[in-house]
Amino acid sequence: MSPDEPLRPDPDALLAATARPGRGRLKVFLGMAPGVGKTYEMLRAARRRKAEGGDVVVGVVETHGRRETQSLLRGLEVMARAPIDYRGRTLLEFDIDGAIARRPELLLVDEYAHSNAPGSRHEKRWQDVEEILSAGIDVWTTLNVQHLESLKEVVWRITGVRQRETVPDSALSRADEIELIDITPSELRQRMAEGKVYMADTARIAAERFFKPENLTALRELALRRAAQTVDDQLLGAMKRAGVQGPWRPGNASWCWWGRTPWLGPLCGPDGGCQT
Repeated sequence: MSPDEPLRPDPDALLAATARPGRGRLKVFLGMAPGVGKTYEMLRAARRRKAEGGDVVVGVVETHGRRETQSLLRGLEVMARAPIDYRGRTLLEFDIDGAIARRPELLLVDEYAHSNAPGSRHEKRWQDVEEILSAGIDVWTTLNVQHLESLKEVVWRITGVRQRETVPDSALSRADEIELIDITPSELRQRMAEGKVYMADTARIAAERFFKPENLTALRELALRRAAQTVDDQLLGAMKRAGVQGPWRPGNASWCWWGRTPWLGPLCGPDGGCQT
């Protein structure tokens, strides 16, 4: 191609952009840890959408007893949950069939990494979301960065806690939009001290373990970088579709380890490997 010849859109990028006819759009509210306000901000945005005339339905939202979050459900249509019989007990889960039958423009499905009760159609809630998106319904959901499959080992080394519920990175990569809900570690710890995240005894124990300032700082960095990666990917796709020649990525930092401390940089520390 000569310098004067007009740039042509990348055919593979154009095919990817048109490969999902009729599929709903996915937005993920991403945070560094429980209590940063993901569900709260999702509900606030949903109320604005409804006030503008949008057809918004709450498929499932977990308020965890937080009064401020609970108050935002007033005036929104909330679906009943589907009963699942398990070992003589009745468990309540998100009603996929009810959501598809209702077919709202926008459906709220909280806690993307949630594991469904045994006997549910899908093992994981992110799989429920995939079925809803395939039916042409837009979905908003929430996720903490420690639940990403590729980061579970990094998070374990940071916090000493193994994450049992994870979401494959490919599920997040398919999101059309990610909104980072970001507060400082000190703000989150203050919220905990005020009883806005956990009850008093639970908050005290959590603050001494998972929610230590250094843990939250590292988790915040992970969340910031994962959100930035999504923006990079979206920019890359847009430039390819427009036929703008690369290179588009100025660099690719890695998570490296010096002792138990995560460090972002192009080289690995002496006692640990890198995770890009």
